[in-house]
Amino acid sequence: MVPEQYISAADRAYLLSLARQTIENHLKGTKNAKLDYQMLSPQLVEKGASFVTLTYRGYLRGCIGSLEPTQSLVEDVREHAIDAAFNDYRFPPVQMKELNDLSIEISYLTVPVLLDYSDAEDLLNKIRPNIDGVVIRDGMRRATFLPQVWEKISDPEEFFEQLCMKMGASPDLWRRKKLEVLTYQVEEFHE
Repeated sequence: MVPEQYISAADRAYLLSLARQTIENHLKGTKNAKLDYQMLSPQLVEKGASFVTLTYRGYLRGCIGSLEPTQSLVEDVREHAIDAAFNDYRFPPVQMKELNDLSIEISYLTVPVLLDYSDAEDLLNKIRPNIDGVVIRDGMRRATFLPQVWEKISDPEEFFEQLCMKMGASPDLWRRKKLEVLTYQVEEFHE
């Protein structure tokens, strides 16, 4: 969904393999190998924000990530692979028996940018379904949906209602109050 491919096919394969190996090592109680930054491409060692999404037999099994780049992309993917598998509060930790049927998806995020809009109707006109990931903020609360969520919630009004509920607010908050809205795009790849 990012206009140009930033992550090469070889780096995509590496990150997917790294995520799977990290989860497997955690299940086995094995320490992860130290990464050799000299052997990695510049894209992998630059700061990058990612989400790791796990599905088990087609059903969501975990999804954790970051919106802002704070560490190298490889470390970000490694950290979020562990978090998605073992620390997503919505699911019990992944078990070894699930590993073979677990599918991994990685989303590399652009830096979120503030969306300037005047009211709910203007927001609906400016948002780009199937392109934009969305972050909403209201005080200390915030929530995000990756652009892939548009595949399941294609109606923009329902999209914002569900996003408000994810944030712990009433579904119509986005219509009643001007929230801080940021958008980003992703480069998504999966096994």
